[in-house]
Amino acid sequence: MAYRTHNCNELTLENLNERVSLAGWVDTIRDHGGVAFIDLRDQYGITQVVVNDDSLMNGIRKESVISVSGTVVKRDEETVNKKLKTGELEVKVDTVEILGECTENLPFDISESTDTREEVRLTYRFLDLRNKKVHDNIMFRSQVVSFLREKMTSLGFTEITTPILTCSSPEGARDYIIPSRKHEGKFYALPQAPQQFKQLLMVSGFDKYFQIAPCFRDEDARADRSPGEFYQLDFEMAFATQEDVFAVAEDVLYDTFTKFCGGKKVSPAPFRKIPFEEAMLKYGTDKPDLRNPLEICDLSKFFEDVEFKPFQKKPVRGIVAPGCAKMSKSFFEKMLEYALSIGMKGLGYLTVLEDGSFKGPIAKFLTDEKKAELTEMLSLKTDDTLFFICDREKVVDQLAGQIRTALGERMDIIDKDRFELCFITDFPMYERNEEGNLDFTHNPFSMPQGGMDALINDDPLTIKAYQYDIVCNGVELSSGAVRNHRPDIMVKAFEMAGYTADEVEKRFGALFHAFHYGAPPHAGMAPGVDRMIMLLKDEENIREVIAFPMNSNAQDMLLGAPGTVTEQQLREVHIKLRRPVPEK
Repeated sequence: MAYRTHNCNELTLENLNERVSLAGWVDTIRDHGGVAFIDLRDQYGITQVVVNDDSLMNGIRKESVISVSGTVVKRDEETVNKKLKTGELEVKVDTVEILGECTENLPFDISESTDTREEVRLTYRFLDLRNKKVHDNIMFRSQVVSFLREKMTSLGFTEITTPILTCSSPEGARDYIIPSRKHEGKFYALPQAPQQFKQLLMVSGFDKYFQIAPCFRDEDARADRSPGEFYQLDFEMAFATQEDVFAVAEDVLYDTFTKFCGGKKVSPAPFRKIPFEEAMLKYGTDKPDLRNPLEICDLSKFFEDVEFKPFQKKPVRGIVAPGCAKMSKSFFEKMLEYALSIGMKGLGYLTVLEDGSFKGPIAKFLTDEKKAELTEMLSLKTDDTLFFICDREKVVDQLAGQIRTALGERMDIIDKDRFELCFITDFPMYERNEEGNLDFTHNPFSMPQGGMDALINDDPLTIKAYQYDIVCNGVELSSGAVRNHRPDIMVKAFEMAGYTADEVEKRFGALFHAFHYGAPPHAGMAPGVDRMIMLLKDEENIREVIAFPMNSNAQDMLLGAPGTVTEQQLREVHIKLRRPVPEK
């Protein structure tokens, strides 16, 4: 290569006395007057180069890009750097060429960029990405994606890319819409997921499809959700059941997590299968962190004949925290503060004393028989604390889940050295919205359990769907379903959610018509690549594993998106702004 014979992590003692060329960024400069030491950095590592001629240092600053040529020599023993792979040698250079001068003052030190305010980091993302930790995250992402591709191909899946410009679809989030220049008043939408296309591929005779699919949703950011776009390992299988999909997911995810987990334990296949209703009751969420050993119990029936007014005619949940009675007074005070902060009116609890008696404000409302019943029911032991959560039906499980998580974190009983994966299954097909009408709770293209018979004869709120999620350490990695491939069931399912047959045919015409030409049963799912990598790298924010993320306000600080366009551009797509855009 014209600029280098080796990269900055490649030289070894076998290269002693060879003449070499290196190229990279100036990481550090240590000028000792008459001799300067430069740590030269590229993607692969760092090599120290020595410059004995001051004239060669003209114009060289930190982060300038240079090419150097010289001879490989051994470092003096007292200057060996064992932290570097090339730490036993250096290059004594005699020629230096500046390839790209750094003429601006750096907004932050590259090595400290992760401690810089996010807005500044993202504005200068090209500098932030030079930081070794950030850079390594993106390289790690590439390795994981490559492994996923190889794994899916080895399992007989065919990679097929699906369109980015498509039509609007009710996937549960807002669409990004794009005006058409050629068709006035009409719009494309960016796909929230390749849902309809992958189902059409199954109807088209492809047996196993996958892609690393970009998905676009106009949603607010969270720590585990990037606004705007994300990527998922999207796959679909013809002639497949729910269990067939589970087997593929277990194979792929277990191998991926095992390979890239850095020595942490990974739950082996088969992953636990937890019905939605059980997950909500036991863990207070459909995204349970199974590393937390605490479970929630339903005490509603127990309190039916207890004269304690706050718990009457409301659901009551309990959480046994083993050994929690030994915690400090401030622990309980802070738990109460937390409970109030999430909307609870208080946080009742009982502690078990050494003689088996109870201590706490609720104890006096329990007869000896009820105390014995509670002790046996929950296997209570000395120093255990039983926390109580009571509220309306719609919020009690969520509140109990938040208390469970807070207890697990504050008691430090969550094992951070393992990945626990599980399937959440049997999601309800429908729910009531605020107007009292039926809505789909999950993917509207899912097959209802019981098929047409259930849709006709069962209470809609009792109908389960063949829908499932994969959850890892409290983070939803994936959703999926057995698809509804029968047009008669499809029409009936949408009809119950307020769509007419004409609307179904109009909005989902391609699928609807395709299903009339012989559609195989099919199923699939789509684990999120960004979230998977965030977990594997133990990052708290998903933006740390994306090369060019938007900020939490859905802005691209580097390129300035979203931005304004010219009046001519608006005219070309037949758009007129309803009010002027204020200048900033």
